[in-house]
Amino acid sequence: MSTSVAVVMGSRSDWETMEHAVTTLKELEISHEVRVLSAHRTPDALEEFVTDVEARGAQVFIAAAGGAAHLAGVVASKTLLPVLGVPMGTQLGGLDSLLSTVQMPAGIPVATLAIGRAGAVNAALLAAAILARSDQELLSRLRRYRKEQAQSVLDVGDPST
Repeated sequence: MSTSVAVVMGSRSDWETMEHAVTTLKELEISHEVRVLSAHRTPDALEEFVTDVEARGAQVFIAAAGGAAHLAGVVASKTLLPVLGVPMGTQLGGLDSLLSTVQMPAGIPVATLAIGRAGAVNAALLAAAILARSDQELLSRLRRYRKEQAQSVLDVGDPST
């Protein structure tokens, strides 16, 4: 089975957040693989991974990093595939990561999600929506996921009782 989504994070500490993206990908039965690679400390290994996973069928990248969060931008510079950036929370509340991820120069796009867990989950859902454009079975699973999310809100009813 080929890998549809490549999830890459800048350090092991990002896993606490990015496991939510992976859980969502698993729930939607999307093939994926996960690696820790740094834009700054392992640039050659990162470039090799991007080339390799793309050759094996990856269609979307999710890249997460904190601080000077250049990982998504570096991945985007090495592929024409969609790159979804997830800024990590940091000592500065993640604002540094958000700005590093979202402020890409014209010509190298990165779709940037929310800081932290919400961004990780939404990156997986956005990857699913991209893939579902050519996969009717995934589209059905994504519709079911959305219905379940809606029902979980409706099931709350009156929280004051």
